[in-house]
Amino acid sequence: MKGVIVAAGYGTRFFPATKTIPKEMFPVIDKPAIDFVIDEFIAAGIKEILLITSRRKKSLEDYLDREIELESVLSKEEKFDKIRIITPPDANFYFVRQQKMMGTGQAILLSKAFVGDDIFIVAYPDDIFFSTRPVPLQLFDQYEKTGCSVLATAYNPPDLNRYGIITMASDAVHVADIVEKPPPGTEASKEASIGRFLFTPEIFKKLEDGLALHKNGEFYHTVGLKALAEEGRLAFKRIDANRLDIGEPRGYLQAILFYAQMRPEYETIVNQFLRSNSTDT
Repeated sequence: MKGVIVAAGYGTRFFPATKTIPKEMFPVIDKPAIDFVIDEFIAAGIKEILLITSRRKKSLEDYLDREIELESVLSKEEKFDKIRIITPPDANFYFVRQQKMMGTGQAILLSKAFVGDDIFIVAYPDDIFFSTRPVPLQLFDQYEKTGCSVLATAYNPPDLNRYGIITMASDAVHVADIVEKPPPGTEASKEASIGRFLFTPEIFKKLEDGLALHKNGEFYHTVGLKALAEEGRLAFKRIDANRLDIGEPRGYLQAILFYAQMRPEYETIVNQFLRSNSTDT
């Protein structure tokens, strides 16, 4: 499998911070958010990774490159542990810029030459996961059973109506339809599409056909999902993982606290703070 990370957006929920800093570079303590997605890919054996960015995201390219001057300074100071920390991950990274913010559907089409005839995982870095089995492999398990593209789902997440909600086919494996952000009370299910997808190359034809008919505004990947679902070529997999939504400030703060409690050097600090600021009931 190959990996594609869609990271071209403005990050408006985090203004003014994202005026100059990509939200994918926001630190979760000392680790940029993008690292969690890359670690997930590498843990699944994915070493060919394309990042779809924009002209405001050059720091992503710099971050995933070597910093020779800094390595030299650290080497002279014999801070070899620090060199290891700043060494880029063991993968091949490619970059393409979405020159106009035309939506996620058009962004995925930019990966066509990179993907070729391979199946591929698309990740939206607003979602990070902590799981025993990497999320791409969970999707691949479902692909092996169905031969179809597979979208990741979570059951009844908070703020359900922020998501694409699927209508299940009768076999409870395939997707019959998907509706983005349905009004409260109109949801076909509680199964929400989250930021991971396994696609077969047939998605490109569906997106190209949809884009040819598209009139105005952004063009979303949901058009391709609906086309696949109509042909019985889209399955879903409810992901077994701790999922953190860092696409908005509240979730980002929760992610920092969650990750801090996973790190022994910070766990005590967080727990002491929570105890000292709790109120008796």
